[in-house]
Amino acid sequence: MASPRTRLNEMLSETVVFGDAADLLGELPSGSVDLFFTSPPYADARAYSRIHPDRYVDWFLPFARKMLTATAEDGSLIINIKNRVANKGPLKGQRHPYVFQLVLALQNMGWRWIETYIWAKPNAVPGRFGPRTKDSFEYVFHFAKGVPYFDLDAVRVPYKADAAEIARRAKDTSGRRTTDAGFGRDRTKTYRNGGADPGNVVSVSQTYNQYSGVRHTAAMPEGLAEFFIKCASREGGLVIDPFAGSGTTVAVAHRLGRRSVGFELHEEYVKVARERVAAGIEDDIPGHLHVVGI
Repeated sequence: MASPRTRLNEMLSETVVFGDAADLLGELPSGSVDLFFTSPPYADARAYSRIHPDRYVDWFLPFARKMLTATAEDGSLIINIKNRVANKGPLKGQRHPYVFQLVLALQNMGWRWIETYIWAKPNAVPGRFGPRTKDSFEYVFHFAKGVPYFDLDAVRVPYKADAAEIARRAKDTSGRRTTDAGFGRDRTKTYRNGGADPGNVVSVSQTYNQYSGVRHTAAMPEGLAEFFIKCASREGGLVIDPFAGSGTTVAVAHRLGRRSVGFELHEEYVKVARERVAAGIEDDIPGHLHVVGI
């Protein structure tokens, strides 16, 4: 039987492995993964994966335990997930709480809940379930095994201030501004980082012009994967997507100089996902970041 390291190298050569993540995650070397970035099947939302929201947490936790073992001490698990409106049962017509139940269950398992991000979708599809507006955002939850690697500089965005204002502020030697309440900040340091902190709202259009061979019903936009791979993994690090789908995570991670593998249970997606990774072509409109107060 091959050692975990040998098996990992085999997986890396395949790029997207056909099989059940429940089995494949257990083959990864302990402490080897820098980032698990994934968008697992949402509860009871897709024909290819019907998971009732009442049992979603129990379904996901076995994967999470194996990911925790495989994650490096400064590694992360980042999950894009969306709650849903129950269409039957005692919660019919209400938002089902399975997403929040999952977050608390992961925290109780030993994952450290680092941050909650909002993926804002400026071109969201109109909804079907009243009385409410369309779903124009989804959650992205960042968990970590310990204190995570995080490179904010990798995702900074251009300052809104013009060059003259930035130059003027650099010459200000008494830039602290204190309010009547006693709070303030040193304004001379505002523009010293080369770019603005994008904040925890990430605005990326949904993908409709999907990779021509995929035709996946829930393809993730490349801009979303790019943002989190850049800030939560080092160049050369190992990025795994246990629910690879059309291969977005793996394709973007390879393009950014990471080692990456995806696991996919549905064979029809594996072939085209491998072809997509091999092609190495950007297939999306790049995402943009929403900056507040800069």
